[in-house]
Amino acid sequence: MWVKLSNAILKNRVLLILLFIAITIFMGWQAKNIKLSYAGSKILPLTDSVFIKYNAFKKQFGEDGSIVVIGIKDDKIFQKDTYNKWAKLSDDLQQLKGIKGVLSIGKFFELEKDTVNQKFTVKPLPGKIIATGAEMDSLKSKLNQLPFYKGLLYHTETNATLMAVTFDQKILNSAARNPILKEIEEKALAFGKSENIEVHLSGLPYIRTATSKLISNEFVLFLGLSILVSALILVIFFRSFSAVFFPVLVVIMGVIWSVGTLVLFGYEITILTGLIPPLIVIIGIPNSILLLNKYHNELKKHGDKQKAWSVTVERISVTTLIANITAAIGFGVLYFTGSELLMQFGSVAALNVMFTWLMSLCLIPAIFSYLPAPKNKTQGTHEPNLLDKLLAKTDKLVQHKSASIYIVTIILTIVSLIGVYRINVNGYVVDDLPKSSKILTDLKFFEKNFEGILPLEISVDTKRKNGILSLSSLNKIDKLEQMIAAYPEFSRSISLNTGLKYATQVFYNGDTSFYRLPSDFEKNFILIYAANSGKGNGNMLTNFVDKDKQTARVSFQMADVGSKRLDQLLDELKPKIDSILSPKRFNVTLTGSSIIFSKGTDYLLEHLFESIGLAIVLISLLRLAQFRSLGIMLISLLPNVVPLIITAGLMGFFGIPLKPSTILIFTIAFGLASDQTIYFLTRYQQELNLTNYSVSKVITDTITETGVSMTHIALILFFGFGIFTASTFGGTVILGFLLSITLIVALVFNLTLLPALMLWLDKNKKRKKLSEAEVAKNLENLDDH
Repeated sequence: MWVKLSNAILKNRVLLILLFIAITIFMGWQAKNIKLSYAGSKILPLTDSVFIKYNAFKKQFGEDGSIVVIGIKDDKIFQKDTYNKWAKLSDDLQQLKGIKGVLSIGKFFELEKDTVNQKFTVKPLPGKIIATGAEMDSLKSKLNQLPFYKGLLYHTETNATLMAVTFDQKILNSAARNPILKEIEEKALAFGKSENIEVHLSGLPYIRTATSKLISNEFVLFLGLSILVSALILVIFFRSFSAVFFPVLVVIMGVIWSVGTLVLFGYEITILTGLIPPLIVIIGIPNSILLLNKYHNELKKHGDKQKAWSVTVERISVTTLIANITAAIGFGVLYFTGSELLMQFGSVAALNVMFTWLMSLCLIPAIFSYLPAPKNKTQGTHEPNLLDKLLAKTDKLVQHKSASIYIVTIILTIVSLIGVYRINVNGYVVDDLPKSSKILTDLKFFEKNFEGILPLEISVDTKRKNGILSLSSLNKIDKLEQMIAAYPEFSRSISLNTGLKYATQVFYNGDTSFYRLPSDFEKNFILIYAANSGKGNGNMLTNFVDKDKQTARVSFQMADVGSKRLDQLLDELKPKIDSILSPKRFNVTLTGSSIIFSKGTDYLLEHLFESIGLAIVLISLLRLAQFRSLGIMLISLLPNVVPLIITAGLMGFFGIPLKPSTILIFTIAFGLASDQTIYFLTRYQQELNLTNYSVSKVITDTITETGVSMTHIALILFFGFGIFTASTFGGTVILGFLLSITLIVALVFNLTLLPALMLWLDKNKKRKKLSEAEVAKNLENLDDH
């Protein structure tokens, strides 16, 4: 089969080159349509009950994360000149296309009672430019008489105030919001500069847009760095322009294919899919190195270029195929998590790992068969270098001190398991950003002064029409709101109740002592007034009550406390909520973007072990099919699994939490570490079956010869993944660092533990005795990659 493949590639060189160029042009044409994702990360599957409830809530009451907030903290805000500029900023932002509404102390509303028409009218304040200090004092006094806004728009104790800018939902999750956000930011910062006041911006649309911009920048950065690192490594290995240029060209084609695949599948650039192009470069380059190394070694034997490529393709195809399949499995198993974010990343990465392998296998021989044979590739004396000496010492360790290898492995595993026990599962919405990031420091401003900006939504279903308007239900919901607001992590609420309290105050001519829920008698009048207040535009209740008056919405904002603390809070709140709103009479659902993120982190952890388990099963079956030995299959898992345990232990000891960005490390590392095992076992089994050498001699040859290529490839991956440490995102930095460390640790175990175990497994194995002629012929054909 592999002989036929080799002949087919070399016979159809021109056709293959033209075919891959044509496909690359098509993929490039598709790639130009790639878009950044501006929606939140879709971690939970569409079928998850938490996500279903969240979508039902949004369908009923609208998007929960549509507000950008602008905050300041300065007592100058109630000086008329500064206040007028704040009010003007509010009006200017209201005029922007795509902005649904603006609410601030410079643009707020007062309800007034119209007894003639039995309705409430809305009076905008301030309604004019504040001309005198007396007018400013009067307006400030008016604001202090409206408890509805206290803690929502301002804090009298701290002089902190915010402006809430609500986006039109039609443009909320699209690129159209970018220029609007840019204009909002420019106008807000211009206000701050003119008044010498520090301005803070936050809110989910702002955070997501700023994050998307960073992802876009890093997409280009990592792609450039991965190509640069790969080119430098090729220069070190081959010191030839063609041996650098064409392998890099092939992986660049792989990058184009990967971006084209994203577009064809209807996917966008996210924090994960943005990593695929540099990953393709990093994982794709070893294919070319193995091919070129084998080609050069064949040339040393006979100097026949065509024969060298024929043998190279024939011998390297199967090894690189299996190695790339194992790498693809490491990515592909993520598809089965059910998480859209991971499904997109895993499927596209797995497919393009294989596409790039196919391109390398076809194009490198096709192109180089037309190029002159490299100079100085005749057989010569090889002087042992540092790597050769290290591998020789490794061989002695395996041959004579295998017990020490086992003991060290056991000790490291036990110690690492202690670290694993300490792993903390925790994720924050913005914790991947550096602590000095303006996005993070601004978020902390709102957490300190307004308890945060992340939406927590509560849906209270009374199970009967008009049930939400009963005084009993209203009082229970009020008790619920007070109970939750008592937690420092949550802001005060906005709900039907807060609206009714404001309406009751207005009904009694603005007396602040009447800012309370109405009595049953008062409620009937107030609801008539409220229902009549917005005819033609929907009444005042629609934002917080469904059309059947059966379900009410209660909205809180909360701090970014992390998924672990939020889970604790939810566990604490559930029995308290049930004690207030009996499950027999009410269906209470806690949802919102904060809940979705927290549950997403929990979901990923639950499915991490399933993904690793699936990867282990698939790769084990692949090895069983290749080597037809249950013993080899079981033994070969250890040098792949132990490095993962050590990595997990390091995470536990150094306080690195498991979260969406770090969970990926394990399946990817397992797939790539398995490649090294494949290289070792393939060479080992070949020599064992094709010669009469002792198992000890075969182990020595495999370590000292194949160990060179294994080390080179591990170093390529080490430095390749090392580029991710240049990321702005903490999770990506950790991903790059831990993947690099894991692969080096895996190399060590594949060159020590694996051969020690194989020596133990096969030393008493009965083998068929070959004739000297057969051995001599086989030695000529023995792979030396």
